[in-house]
Amino acid sequence: MTQTDGEAKLKRAVGLPQVALFGLGSMLGAGIYGLVGEAAKELGSAIWMAFLVSMVAALLTGLSYASIASRYPRAGGAAYVTQRAYGRPMLSYVVGLAVVCSGLTSIATQSNVVARNFASVVGIDTPQSVLAIGFLVLLAGVLFRGISESLWLNALCTVIEAFGLILVIAVGISYWGETNLLEFPTGEGGEPLGGSVMLLVAQGAVLTFFSFIGFEDMLNVSEEVREPERTMPIAILAAMLAATAIYIAVAVTAVSVVPWRELAEAPGPLILVVERAAPWFPTGIYAGITIFAVANTALVNYVMASRLLYGMSRQGLLPEAFGRVHKTRHTPYVAIGVLLVIVVALSLVGNIGALAASTVLLLLTVFTVVNVALLVLQRRKGEAKGRFEIPSLVPILGAALCATLIVVRIAEGDWAAPIIAGSLLLGIVLLYFATGAGREGRIDAFLESEGAN
Repeated sequence: MTQTDGEAKLKRAVGLPQVALFGLGSMLGAGIYGLVGEAAKELGSAIWMAFLVSMVAALLTGLSYASIASRYPRAGGAAYVTQRAYGRPMLSYVVGLAVVCSGLTSIATQSNVVARNFASVVGIDTPQSVLAIGFLVLLAGVLFRGISESLWLNALCTVIEAFGLILVIAVGISYWGETNLLEFPTGEGGEPLGGSVMLLVAQGAVLTFFSFIGFEDMLNVSEEVREPERTMPIAILAAMLAATAIYIAVAVTAVSVVPWRELAEAPGPLILVVERAAPWFPTGIYAGITIFAVANTALVNYVMASRLLYGMSRQGLLPEAFGRVHKTRHTPYVAIGVLLVIVVALSLVGNIGALAASTVLLLLTVFTVVNVALLVLQRRKGEAKGRFEIPSLVPILGAALCATLIVVRIAEGDWAAPIIAGSLLLGIVLLYFATGAGREGRIDAFLESEGAN
């Protein structure tokens, strides 16, 4: 489906501060509040190394996404770039829906966390399922209202969750220098548990890598950003650098205030840090901050998934209905509504933790494909250049590192996630053939309108 002048379109209403905060909110997310404890189990007091290594690994792919955003500021993100580079509708379909699956599991999981935490903080006994559905309907309403409203809500949540992390740093910075930041978990013989230090850091980097992947979410809103060719690369890099500074400072602070062994066992590691460093601070407020952090994660993924479905519809990979835009609100209302039905159903299923964990492998696969796609497009004659071009070595290294992280993740010995990820990919392929997706006529018409034929 190609858009004509008479059809409603997405509106370029987003500036640099909003899209940068959108990316930062996606990267900070809810994970850091529990991730510090998980990382401490793997790396002891050296958890800052995991964040540093994973940031370097993610930065390579982030640079690729920044370059892609300056070349092709389109809704559809990874699916659009994959189709343009390889010309394989099925591959584009699989890549797009793999990203959507990641978003859906995140939204459903976070809706239940919001409901549970809200009931605990407010002190009500309303069924969790009712609160979760109410939260999802509220998010859908904000998304339907407009991209500006969605990103202003995101900005508010991002500022609040960033305040929670900066608070940890502020109350604990006086403890810096009081602990060995290179103490790894060891066995009876003094050898690092689980193998060499390098392997431990690699495993920790896999754990923390997904703290930096907001660039996929950012790419999917680039069609609604003003001057995206200039704005998107700046926003992506600014968000990644800000997230890195906050993460490393929080990691150093946490192990400086609380011994890493205790931190690893704490149900709420950052709340424990605040309790130790600032016993005067009411921890109930901190519990409230986590609600905004979790809600923001769901909001960002909802925005991303709706724009991705919209973009895939325009490419001819999904039914035309997903590409419909409301005439006055300029939002993809059909995509928003369909996603609401799906995430409400998922939220009622219960524990989908294994499904969520499997999407880690799916996203690493997507990043590998996208890095190689950029390399293909860089070397293709006639492709327009963007305002942010990078050396070919960057996507090569980005693809290699993402592939390495897949191997490291599988080598951990937990086969549940790889099996579920493989099953999801197989299911998406079967869905592609069952629905007759990727009609050549629609795809060719779209590519011709994009000048990609």
